[in-house]
Amino acid sequence: MTALKIAIPNKGRMFDKIYDLLNRSGLKFPSKDERSLTCSTKDGKYSIIFVRTQDIPRFVEMKVADVGFTGLDIVEELKSDVEKIMDLDFGKCNMVVAVKEEDAYLNSKDLPQNIKVATSFPNIAKDYFEKLNKNAKIIEVSGATEITPRLGLSDVVVDITSSGATLKSNKLRIIDTIMSSSAIIIASKDLNEEKQQKLSSLIRALNSVIDSKGKKYLMAHVPKDSLCKIKAFLPGLSSPTVTTLLDDEKNVVIHVVVNEDEVYESIEKLKNVGGRGILIMTVEQMVA
Repeated sequence: MTALKIAIPNKGRMFDKIYDLLNRSGLKFPSKDERSLTCSTKDGKYSIIFVRTQDIPRFVEMKVADVGFTGLDIVEELKSDVEKIMDLDFGKCNMVVAVKEEDAYLNSKDLPQNIKVATSFPNIAKDYFEKLNKNAKIIEVSGATEITPRLGLSDVVVDITSSGATLKSNKLRIIDTIMSSSAIIIASKDLNEEKQQKLSSLIRALNSVIDSKGKKYLMAHVPKDSLCKIKAFLPGLSSPTVTTLLDDEKNVVIHVVVNEDEVYESIEKLKNVGGRGILIMTVEQMVA
């Protein structure tokens, strides 16, 4: 049996979210030691490689890893030849074009023909300005991009931002958005059948955790003759599950998944139709 090799970021906020998601999905990797480069599940079906976020698309493309968790922006910048499997809906940011606050440009089309552009994403920036027919001199920097216009190093920056606060604090103004990005799962394009099955199992397990987000499991004793009313305000995934009670023909037990923000309203409605013994539980995983 060959393990499915998964590359994830070795540190940072994205690492915390991904590692937690994998463990909640049932893979149960051991706690990461600061010096650890790899770890595996007890059954040997899955192993993790801890690497820099920026290196993950290359690791997957070169088949050092079978699957990777990284940012869409990085995959697009490296033009990696990989399969994009799934958007994880966190790590959201935008790649934007920004200029100094006092500059008169309203959008990228207003920029001069010859401009200096500082960025950590030279390929994306080059393609973007070529489409605008601008003669952009791309200046690649590895960090602190937002300070370069004030130092005279650039006229424009292309950078990622979540809120725009860092750009604003450096007196820069966004004039365009090139793309939106978030954490995604990528995979090698030619996984064998065994690894493809493991990947499918992994995606199913991850979806079970993601789908359970914001959900609660509600159970209650209710009068049998109130079931039609209950179904109207507690439809669940399709309809509530109903089970009988021992030595009680007038009441039944309903089991239903509800949205977290609808729990207390649902409890009040249940009480109004005779509901009692109401139990609310956290949903760890849910397979639709």
